[in-house]
Amino acid sequence: MISTIAVGTDGSETASKAVDMAVELARRFDARVVLMSVYGGQPAAGSSGKFDERELSWNPAAQLREILARTESRLKLDEGIDCVTRTGSGNPAKALVEIAEKCGADLLVIGNKGMDRRVLGSVPNSVTHNAPCSVLVVKTT
Repeated sequence: MISTIAVGTDGSETASKAVDMAVELARRFDARVVLMSVYGGQPAAGSSGKFDERELSWNPAAQLREILARTESRLKLDEGIDCVTRTGSGNPAKALVEIAEKCGADLLVIGNKGMDRRVLGSVPNSVTHNAPCSVLVVKTT
């Protein structure tokens, strides 16, 4: 049974394909979606959803929070999907795996952007080897 689907996104067009796949699966299984995004550096202060828009010009964490908030709103209002957001910092693959584990994901959906069989350090490759749950790699490129 799939009750929680975690999906990594950065707001890009390719990541949107992974989100779309997660939404389709959430509908089929009546599952909750956890939108995840990771940024470098230390987490930004304040995650209340309120922010100064001027932060977006220089603060990657604020940019990702805004992307997640907009996507969450779209999924809840337009798609009728039970959805929450989670962010992390540091190594993207490691942080996505940690977030998926913390939220009890049954399935982790990620895009294949950057996946190259010759490059073992790629995010999708690392996630597939370390995730605590099943992983669906969506062809986005």
